Amino acid sequence: MKTLLIVVRAAVYGTGFVLLWGWVALSVRRFDPEIGGVLPVWTRPLGVVLMVVGAAVAISCVAVFVARGRGTPAPFDPPREFVAQGPYKYVRNPMYVGGLGVLAGFGLYQRSLAIVLFALVFLCCAHLFVVFYEEPGLERRFGQSYLDYKRSVNRWLPRG
Repeated sequence: MKTLLIVVRAAVYGTGFVLLWGWVALSVRRFDPEIGGVLPVWTRPLGVVLMVVGAAVAISCVAVFVARGRGTPAPFDPPREFVAQGPYKYVRNPMYVGGLGVLAGFGLYQRSLAIVLFALVFLCCAHLFVVFYEEPGLERRFGQSYLDYKRSVNRWLPRG
């Protein structure tokens, strides 16, 4: 029963997150004429691929948080256990990477330069949030295990 409650909370928070960022993305489309045009038609299939891959990454992150971390991706309802499995083995912030893929892919699909540029703003905001809020909080909550993880896994790009 407890796991079911976590799953429901994660689904509600995830849906709210997607709806919020989708609404914001659609809102910035009005700036396309001012920026100077639309993206070429060939960006649409690339956008679909980015959205699907990004969504798969983000959903797998939520699943790992629920199954292994016994929590949700929401900062106010975080995992109770430290999670360094699944996509988190490769980068420390795969959920943001997945969200960036969905957002940028949506911009490409919509042929909206404004949404693509907004995706870059999203990345900058996510970076600042991670550096100044998430990482210090994780260091306090999980101590040495998180510090070891930080040394072995990059923040945004997998090690080559």
